[in-house]
Formats: sequence, C-alpha cells, structure tokens
Amino acid sequence: MDLEGVARMRESQRAAWRALLESEGLRPENEAEYTVLLWDGDTLAATGARDGSVLKYIATSAGHQGEGLSATVLTELRKEAFSHGIDHLFLYTKPKNRWMFEDLFFYPVARTEDVLLMENRRHGVTDFVDALARPGVPGVTGAAVMNCDPFTLGHRYLIETAAAECERVYVFVLSEDKGRFPAADRLELVRQGTADLPNVIVCPTGPYLISRATFPTYFLRDAGAAAEIKCRLDMEIFAAHFAPRLGITRRYVGTEPLSPVTAAYNRAMQQFLPRRGIEVREIPRRTAGEEPVSASTVRSLLGSGQQDRLRDLVPETTLRYLQEKHLI
Repeated sequence: MDLEGVARMRESQRAAWRALLESEGLRPENEAEYTVLLWDGDTLAATGARDGSVLKYIATSAGHQGEGLSATVLTELRKEAFSHGIDHLFLYTKPKNRWMFEDLFFYPVARTEDVLLMENRRHGVTDFVDALARPGVPGVTGAAVMNCDPFTLGHRYLIETAAAECERVYVFVLSEDKGRFPAADRLELVRQGTADLPNVIVCPTGPYLISRATFPTYFLRDAGAAAEIKCRLDMEIFAAHFAPRLGITRRYVGTEPLSPVTAAYNRAMQQFLPRRGIEVREIPRRTAGEEPVSASTVRSLLGSGQQDRLRDLVPETTLRYLQEKHLI
C-alpha cells in the first residue's frame, strides 16, 4: 500500500477519489484542506480528508474492507492535524457507523436519526460545559445563543429582557471565526456591553452550538435536507449537554423578519425544545425607527460615514470599538 497526503489533488487523483466515494454511496462535495489517498497499486483503496477540525470523506473500497485501512487513514489525518496545532477533531457520520469509529477512539457527542457527531475526546463536550458552570441559584435559568457580528442594541435588548425575567442568564457567543469580526472581539464586546447586568454570564460556544462550519452532506440521502438536519443536531447538543448541566429551562430568541433560515430555526426550536423541558421565549425584535435592529445593517454601514445612524443601532462599547478599529 502507498499512502499520499495532498492539499490539492491532480485530476487523475480526483477522478479516482470521486469514483471511490460514489461506489460507497457517498456524494463528493468540494475538496478538503488535506486529503489522504491510500493506493493498492493503481487502485484507490481508501481515503479520508480534513477540513479545519472536521474529518470527512472517510471511505474504503469494497474489496479492501475489513483490512483496517480506515485506521491507517485516520492515523495520518490525526498526525497532519496535530502538525498544524489541531488536536480536537470531529467527524460526522451515519449513526450505524458509531461502533467502527468508537474502535478508532472517537466518541459520540450527539445524534439524530440521520447523523452522528463524534469527537476524539472521550468527555469533550461535558468537560467543556462543566467548565462554564456556576453555583446554582433558585429560580429560572435562561439562555441565548448569538453570533453578535457585531454586538448591537438588538442583542442587548434581548439579553436585558431575559435578565429581567430570569435569576441567571447564560449568553453563548459563537466561537468560530467565520464572520466580519474575530470571535475573541465579539465575545469581549458582549461582555463589555452587558457588564452592568450582574446575573448575565457570557460564554463562548467552543466548537459546539450553531457552528457555521460547512456541514457535510456527502453521506446524506437528501442534501437539500442538510439545514434541517443540522438544526436538529444543534438542538440535540443544547438539550442533551448544555441545558441539563447548567440548569437551563428557558431559551430566548428574537423574532426574525430578515432571515428565512433563522426564522425556520426559531420555529424548529419551538417545536423541539419544549419536549425536552425547555421553554422557548420569542422576543419582538428591537427597532430603530421602523426597521429592525440588525448586525447585517451595521456591517453595511461601516465605512459609509453614517456614524449618527450607527448610534441608533449599537451600544457605546461597540461604537468605541468600531472607532478604534477605524471602521467608521
């Protein structure tokens, strides 16, 4: 067997890779950052790939199954990831593959009927959530999950409302660097913008909760259902790990007149979370004039010279940050 690791496949390699995936009932999507190709002569026997911290496209040809080639591929992927400082790895797979990947030292995080999310840390998600926990207090504990790209008066209004109705509120800020503003800056803006609310605890999501990383659809029968499946998986992670360990019994969301995807997510939460003992409170969006306050509107105004309009959309802490970064 000859093993190759490539950042970009040649056309001949890509053709063999696509043929192997399709023969195993998988749907090739875009190439990953790093792909392992395990050859038996001129035949591609097994493959796997890494995109960021997510492992994907793991497949072995029918004629080589049972030979331990998946372990060889995963070992190479782990080695390459570690060389880039990535030691916390995830993979999405079909639920029926759980035992195969558990034998290769991946552990379940959450599952739905269609997808299983696994990680290479035995208690990764529970250790992460336990590190966020605070001593319990009597009364209702609420939560909100936000991107805050950047933090606006709309976000502030939702948090204020939750803080007035709950004894404690966890605000989870998306940790992934996929937006206009770095994750560390977004987290700090929320902390600064809610510093006067003593019962609000601002936390990162880590690699969990509404991650915007490309959700792989290559193993799904219906790629068009990916958004709905990812939504269900997000809610399962929240309901199975975050809510019970932190005592959360209420989730706060804002009404969503601008994004159909987010509006659908809110509707799905209202159907799913109450069955797990978590009330969903949908709060009317704060407006500036007749328009809903939106982070996307703030981003569109950057560099436009309309600082007075921004004052109606963001708290002073965010405005000061934008000035310091010379964005207005």
